[in-house]
Amino acid sequence: MRAWRVLLLVLALGGGIACAGEPTALPQEVRLASEIWPDYTDVEGRGMAWDVLRKVFEPAGVKVLAISVPYSRAVGLVKRAEADAWVGSYEQESNDYLYPRNAFDQDHIYALGLASLPVPSAATIGRYKLSWVRGYEYQRYLPDVKEFREVQRRDGILPMLELKRVDFYIDAQTEVDYVYNQARDKARFRRTHIAELPLYLAFARTEQACALRALFDRRMDELIASGELREIFERWQQPYPFPIPGRAHVPASNFSICLPKNSA
Repeated sequence: MRAWRVLLLVLALGGGIACAGEPTALPQEVRLASEIWPDYTDVEGRGMAWDVLRKVFEPAGVKVLAISVPYSRAVGLVKRAEADAWVGSYEQESNDYLYPRNAFDQDHIYALGLASLPVPSAATIGRYKLSWVRGYEYQRYLPDVKEFREVQRRDGILPMLELKRVDFYIDAQTEVDYVYNQARDKARFRRTHIAELPLYLAFARTEQACALRALFDRRMDELIASGELREIFERWQQPYPFPIPGRAHVPASNFSICLPKNSA
């Protein structure tokens, strides 16, 4: 009896639970928190990611409630169980959350730098001085990163590159394009694709989130097998990241997929 009480205390102090199979009860809605990414997770549930996630949950009777907040707040809401999952986590980004088997998309990772520098690649990017927004932790996903600088906002990236305080700014394609388009002389800069990173929902450690995670994986298995998600990616003119039924899988690009060093 004492050992059981100790186990309960450890679980309580750990701030979460372990999912032991799929619970039978599902909530009527799933609260998904996300930073606002244009055409991807826009406000009021507009964007490709919201379309994909509605296709996953809503045919199963679970309405998607889109919560648009800054990235760090999205993560915090889930940690406090004020939301069920946050959108756009990389694989096993934190032990504070529950991760499904399936990704729902992949992030197209680019390096932005002066055009006068050598063209970087996934194999060489770690040799340079890098920068990215605080919290994204690309050092976990890109090989042999030695020197990097985190920034709070993207509005100071171009001056950092021009003054050679860093060599390359690393971010997803949409954000790199946004920074690049602020340049007065775009010819001075170059964008280079360096990696694809699978994107996940990171679920809260609650019984409700356990049920939602199990539903998400079951539905993703069904949708990947049927190819039903392909229409959404085509409508938004984005590469389809999953195998197409009846065809050999052709990756969205010929670049290496960089996964976390601690992934299974």
